[in-house]
Amino acid sequence: MSYVEKHLIPGETVQYQTKLHWVVMLGHLAIAAVFELLAITFLVASFSPSAGAKNMPSRGTMVWVSLICFLVGAVLFFIGLLKRNVTEMAVTNKRVIVKSGLVDRRTTEILLSRIESVVVDEPAMGRILGYGTVIVRGTGGTPEVFQRIQHPLKLREQVQSQIAGEPKAS
Repeated sequence: MSYVEKHLIPGETVQYQTKLHWVVMLGHLAIAAVFELLAITFLVASFSPSAGAKNMPSRGTMVWVSLICFLVGAVLFFIGLLKRNVTEMAVTNKRVIVKSGLVDRRTTEILLSRIESVVVDEPAMGRILGYGTVIVRGTGGTPEVFQRIQHPLKLREQVQSQIAGEPKAS
């Protein structure tokens, strides 16, 4: 059961849920790919005839370095995947809920009746790939900025339709 589902108040129902876009993983993915290429390079080099030569590390050393590079790359990839999957965003019939983090958790909950505006900022690449930044401004509060959200216009549309009291859109 998700954080949002566990923390609904009586009479509250989830109208829309989204998460971070896959682009949040690009940095982790790029660095992981470098480590995976290093792992392959060391593994191939360990099988070359010159492995273990006078000025070259031994085959065993290169295999171990290859294994370490592979593991570091895999860990970096899974950190990016985890970062994406531990962030939850939902619009209910009463509030907007955003939870991020696994060990250090940050939650933002804004009552629909207290929302003044919802701003969507989509860079050119965001429009093409379907991500953007959503800024929710509550009455008397500071703006809450949620970056690299999947389908930001749909999130804004759902918030606006809930404020207007419209039924859940399919």
